[in-house]
Amino acid sequence: MKNKVYIETYGCQMNLADSEIVGSILSKEGYSLEKDINHADYILINTCAIRDNAEQRIRKRLRELRALQRNRQWVKIGILGCMAERIKNQLMEEEDNVSFIVGPDAYRRLPEMLSHLHDGEKMAETLLSDSETYADIEPVRYDTNGITAYISIMRGCQNYCAYCVVPYTRGRERSRDPQTIVAEANTLFEKGYREVTLLGQNVNSYRWQCNGTTVGFPQLMAMVAEINPLLRVRFATSHPKDLSDELLQTMAEHKNICHCIHLPVQSGSERMLKLMNRRYTPEWYLNRIEAIRHYLPDCSITTDVIAGFCGETEEDHKATLEMFRKVRYDYAYMFKFSMRPDTYAAKHLQDDIPDEVKTRRLEEIIALQGEIALENNTKEIGKVYEVLVEGVSHRSDKQLFGRNSQNKVIVFDRQDFQPGQYVNIKVTRCTAATLIGEAVTQ
Repeated sequence: MKNKVYIETYGCQMNLADSEIVGSILSKEGYSLEKDINHADYILINTCAIRDNAEQRIRKRLRELRALQRNRQWVKIGILGCMAERIKNQLMEEEDNVSFIVGPDAYRRLPEMLSHLHDGEKMAETLLSDSETYADIEPVRYDTNGITAYISIMRGCQNYCAYCVVPYTRGRERSRDPQTIVAEANTLFEKGYREVTLLGQNVNSYRWQCNGTTVGFPQLMAMVAEINPLLRVRFATSHPKDLSDELLQTMAEHKNICHCIHLPVQSGSERMLKLMNRRYTPEWYLNRIEAIRHYLPDCSITTDVIAGFCGETEEDHKATLEMFRKVRYDYAYMFKFSMRPDTYAAKHLQDDIPDEVKTRRLEEIIALQGEIALENNTKEIGKVYEVLVEGVSHRSDKQLFGRNSQNKVIVFDRQDFQPGQYVNIKVTRCTAATLIGEAVTQ
């Protein structure tokens, strides 16, 4: 029986969480998960459609896989996730080595689809759901260090930012039963995991109502944090318009809720934010930054930013640079604007900024953020942090690495420490991306 499955994941943390759900669904139906693609009978590619270059990577990967299929002609390739949802018909017509396509809400259909695949036949299931959360499925943690894990607490999005395809590829927002989330986190802790990250397109919108009781995101965070003080809790991603003081107070009250908030700004210009349909102003955003600093003085703040959105002027760009100077982010995901089909921007706005201008603006943002990150990290020298050991450093097997509550990577000598252990590390030097330190006793 040909039942060996290899899953390849592209894109964000939520895609990784989805791949683990897919792995669980298939495992329960007798399929085995392969780590070596050359042993697989089915290759599942979990895709991202946020930016055009993400889709082009998948197209390139499909071309590369033709050689493998020539040597193993029975191998079937399937496309999962957002790209499958967005361009199902194009994929069917243009990629003749793709046998099946499955959208984010149809993963339960995979075992049935695989069992009915025949030579030359193509199958697709991409209908979106208003209720599917996969809450009853315990994900297979096949791509993990055994210390940190992701838990998807909700699916979909209905913010409809002008540049974003997510509402169209993942459907409307719906939240999981909090008891299933707590149970999943508790199981992970019992298995030795020491950190969970709660995932959602906008976790601040999490809301579960049942029998007259409402659980919001601050309450959910507290429930997970109270499983055990040794379990660290993180979350991603927050929308600035919904970041509440109540959540910040909850974070301050629980030592094991990590002091790191990812708060995408996208632009520092009020005009751009309005065009993007972000539904906050720069003043509102900076008010939320002030609230974070008030409740969590040591909190690190990271962000997303887009350079060269439709109609962006030099003044708009300068406003973004000024936002970076005011907030002083610890890290930023920085991108050139990429027009995505079917979005509001594609239907109503013009991608009128020349690529060389986008590139120059992006480079200026990157350079500024590099300076800020180095200055921020330099201020960490001499401080002592509790670090959760995650594994061996990529640069040297004589060193370990872990992260502090602020999500900053710290590298230190190996000694006798083990992954999953908490160690006090004094920062002795740094780069813009990494802290370097030594173990101390306190």
